[in-house]
Amino acid sequence: MADSSSHVTKSGNHKNARKIEEETDIFRDTPIRLLGYANEVGESFRALVPVAVVHFSYVVASCYVLADTADKVIKEKQVQSTSKEIQHKKLFHVASDTLIWQSLASVIIPGFTINRVCATSLFLLRKMTSFAPATRKWTTTALGLGCIPFIVKPIDSFVDYLMDKTFRYWLKISEN
Repeated sequence: MADSSSHVTKSGNHKNARKIEEETDIFRDTPIRLLGYANEVGESFRALVPVAVVHFSYVVASCYVLADTADKVIKEKQVQSTSKEIQHKKLFHVASDTLIWQSLASVIIPGFTINRVCATSLFLLRKMTSFAPATRKWTTTALGLGCIPFIVKPIDSFVDYLMDKTFRYWLKISEN
C-alpha cells in the first residue's frame, strides 16, 4: 500500500520526522494492513453469509482507517514545529490526507469493485451456466477473493494520483 502520509511527513527536515519515517509503520508494513481489506473479503462472501457479516467487515475496515489516521496524527504531534499554527496545519494535513486516502483506497473503491465483480459474476453464472445455486455462490466468492490481490496496486496508484491532483494540490501538500 502506498504511504499516503509520505506527502505530509516527508516534507519536514526535522530530525524527529526522519526518525519517525524510519520506524516500521504497523498499519502499512505489517499484517495489520490486512484489516483494511476486511470489507473486500466481506463483499466476496456476500452471496454466502448474512448481510450483517458484510456490514461488520466494513466496520473492521473503517476501524483500521481510523486507527491508521490516529497513528499518523500522534506521530506528527511528536515533530516539533516553529509555531502552533504551523503544527495545527500539519496535523490537519496528516489527518485529512490519511483519512481520505485510506477511506478511498482501503474501503470505498475496493469494496465497490469487489461488490460489482461478485454481483456481475453471480448474474452471469445464473444466466449462462447450469451450475447449482451453491456452486454459483462459491464460484462468485472465489472470483471475488481472487481479484483482491490484483486490484490493490492499481487502486492505490489511482488514489495517489487522484489525491495529488486534487486534495493535496489544493492544500499544497507535497514532499518538498
